[in-house]
Amino acid sequence: MNQLNDISLVAQVVVFRNTKAFDQLVKKYQSPVRRFFLNLTCGDSELSDDLAQDTFIKAYTNIASFRNLSSFSTWLYRIAYNIFYDYIRSRKETADLDAREIDAANSAEQENIGQKMDIYRSLKTLKEIERTCITLFYMEDLSIEKIAGITGIPTGTVKSHLSRGKEKLATYLKQNGYDKN
Repeated sequence: MNQLNDISLVAQVVVFRNTKAFDQLVKKYQSPVRRFFLNLTCGDSELSDDLAQDTFIKAYTNIASFRNLSSFSTWLYRIAYNIFYDYIRSRKETADLDAREIDAANSAEQENIGQKMDIYRSLKTLKEIERTCITLFYMEDLSIEKIAGITGIPTGTVKSHLSRGKEKLATYLKQNGYDKN
């Protein structure tokens, strides 16, 4: 039912140029897309907002290309994924993603500041593709098949990135006082 509603809204945008229908899609997906970027950027809320905005602009301008071969959310996350990696590629020349500071102003407003910063620091230890897979699987609760569709890599490779990423996160967190005991 949920996907039918998304398809109905997309059809209204494409056929009738109904911007209110697109507004509904934005309201539905803006928090998950922003959270996705927040985890990929290790807590940089301003950058996350900018990337999310770019994602919705690109989705709106290309909505007629949505063919319903996957769910709207998968299509949208694929755009978000591409936006993020385009950003990374453009920044490689001037600064590495791992060199940026955590957005302390945003973290200060949230409860468990230390734990959130440790999670972001641990995410920084991962390769970009591992961080993407971990974020989509554990934080966005997407299936391995959907992650494969979003990233364009085989499901076996997604599983490998999840396994390696999970192992690296566990090692980092254990070394920083987060034992299972």
